[in-house]
Amino acid sequence: MKRTFKAGLSLFRIRTAEGLQYRMAALSGATVSTFWALIEVAILTVFFTYGNVGAGDSINGMSLSQSISYIWIAQWMVMLSLSSIDGDLLGKINNGDIGVELCRPLDLYWHWFARTAAGKVNGLLMRGGLVLVCGIVISLIGFRNVGIGLPASPLHLALFFVSLFGALLFSTTFGMFVTAMRMNVRWGDGPMHLITATGGILSGSYLPLQIWPDFMQTFLRLQPFASFLDAPARLYVGSASIHESLLSMLLQLFWIVVFIALGRVIMKRRIKTVVVQGG
Repeated sequence: MKRTFKAGLSLFRIRTAEGLQYRMAALSGATVSTFWALIEVAILTVFFTYGNVGAGDSINGMSLSQSISYIWIAQWMVMLSLSSIDGDLLGKINNGDIGVELCRPLDLYWHWFARTAAGKVNGLLMRGGLVLVCGIVISLIGFRNVGIGLPASPLHLALFFVSLFGALLFSTTFGMFVTAMRMNVRWGDGPMHLITATGGILSGSYLPLQIWPDFMQTFLRLQPFASFLDAPARLYVGSASIHESLLSMLLQLFWIVVFIALGRVIMKRRIKTVVVQGG
């Protein structure tokens, strides 16, 4: 286990340094995310202004300004998203290189965990960082109703970063769960895309969960995908109390443990039945 940890930490550092070299890809991705954030901001502004609530009112405790900050947080965290399996790992599964991975004297789950986490951190630092800077600049030049707002308080900001780390762990554990399911499966990637797309919707990536219908709020707070985006975003904007946010962080920890357990069990079973073909 100690050897696996050291190897995983080294791999994490190497993959992170490697990913930071793709500056133009990060710039183009950040441009898309910024444009998408502005579209969502415009839609939410119209909804709050001309819907059943006024621009100064709130829905389930979330105001328009908080919703706009939520959108920018979502676009900042887009590269932590649950949308896909790590491309390198999927290639190894599809072309048979998984046989080489099985020859390494390391725990395969944690080895791949480090690779997956490094890829997500790269996106958060490069593409997500540029999106965040754009949101801040828009606010600083006077468009405060369009750009990202300040955190609710220093305490909310500190807890936000703790919850953000939890979101990274949850996203990685869920990615490993999907990767484990994809091993030795021949019916294609369709079901995997369906699972990850559902996770994206229920995480709040497309619409803040707090402005969904009232009767769904309990379910939305308890389901696992809220641990990815909704929990840290509510902390930043201050649309949930500290007590509610601490409970959300405990739920993050619970779902992280659950998906680690599921991922390891499924991967262990898949390894026993995996077939590597080639000459």
